[in-house]
Amino acid sequence: MKLKLGCDPEVFLTDLHGQLIASCGKIGGTKAAPMPLPLGEGYCVQEDNVAMEFNIPAANRVEEFVESIGKTLKFLNDGVKESYGFTIGELASADFPDKELQHPAAQEFGCDPDFNAWTGKKNPRPRAPSPNLRSCGGHVHIGYNVKELGDDSPQRVVRCMDLFLGVPSVLMDKDEKRKQLYGKRGAYRVKPYGVEYRTLSNFWIFNPRLRQWVWENTHRAVDAVVAQFPVEEYSDQILDAIDNNNKDVANQLVKQLNLEVVNV
Repeated sequence: MKLKLGCDPEVFLTDLHGQLIASCGKIGGTKAAPMPLPLGEGYCVQEDNVAMEFNIPAANRVEEFVESIGKTLKFLNDGVKESYGFTIGELASADFPDKELQHPAAQEFGCDPDFNAWTGKKNPRPRAPSPNLRSCGGHVHIGYNVKELGDDSPQRVVRCMDLFLGVPSVLMDKDEKRKQLYGKRGAYRVKPYGVEYRTLSNFWIFNPRLRQWVWENTHRAVDAVVAQFPVEEYSDQILDAIDNNNKDVANQLVKQLNLEVVNV
């Protein structure tokens, strides 16, 4: 099936000494009104809690997808360096200092609910043991022919995304604290063009090979839906692997089903 892929990753800012800096009031753009970037139609940036979030246009080819993320990261990194002396940090979660959490936007979490593709229930608003913990997602937006796959396709696509991307990510993503807030199995939002998969952190956006891995395994997940692969048979193992960060179970599934793990 022909797909279009986009993403809206979040990244943290740091000063030149590596200290975390909140984006609040510095970058511009909001959820309701993202700020366009001079990179072409569909490129935008916005403040999201303490993070900086960017959007790329939907890509038809893997080369577009990989390049769009890379050039947006470079443009934004150059811009915050020139304007503030900041840089983009390659972190998926971090505890921010109190002084960076004084802005009201730094206390806004999960304004729009997402859902669990395995239970059909709305996911609860995140609460972490540490009030200073913040995290960055690397959400994947999948556009496909919804009529062809059916009305329940978002849930079925996300379950297979959990298998082909969520499970291997347990072995690839070095961050484990983000799951105190976000990143549990089956997290998604329905979109007019398809679905948004919200389980992955931003770990994959910083390396071209990992961007390619996301592209290729998203296609494998949708192919599995088309082929009616019985992913529900592995529900308990997927839950344990992703939600509990159980690397042993993730390894078992990777070997059993020949899932792709990329080490960079």
